[in-house]
Amino acid sequence: MGRNRQWQCGTGRLGVPTGEPGGVAVEIAASYGTRRRGLLGRDGIAGALLLTRCNCVHTVGMRFAIDVAYLDRELRVVDLHTLVPGRLALPRLRARHVLEARAGAFAGWGVEVGAVLTVSTAGDDA
Repeated sequence: MGRNRQWQCGTGRLGVPTGEPGGVAVEIAASYGTRRRGLLGRDGIAGALLLTRCNCVHTVGMRFAIDVAYLDRELRVVDLHTLVPGRLALPRLRARHVLEARAGAFAGWGVEVGAVLTVSTAGDDA
């Protein structure tokens, strides 16, 4: 689900190309405050963080390297990068969402440019 979705802060499951059983745990940062905080102050993340309505990130003040996937409205990966702490990435004009995970996670999940991801939340069942 991507287009015209009204995202809310919370948790869900990320469907990835490898078909990880049950998906990957994802936190959704849909408010200004949660997007601004992102992964700052953490020592790592077990799954992924989806920043919605976002097309640019930085790792200034972060404690660990991250994989960054820029997603379009359909949750299709339009660009990928690994950022070490202290970096500022350039905005991606086609991106509407950014997915972050620990460095190296995307390779294991089969996330690559062109892949379409899915996100399901508890509200999707209603």
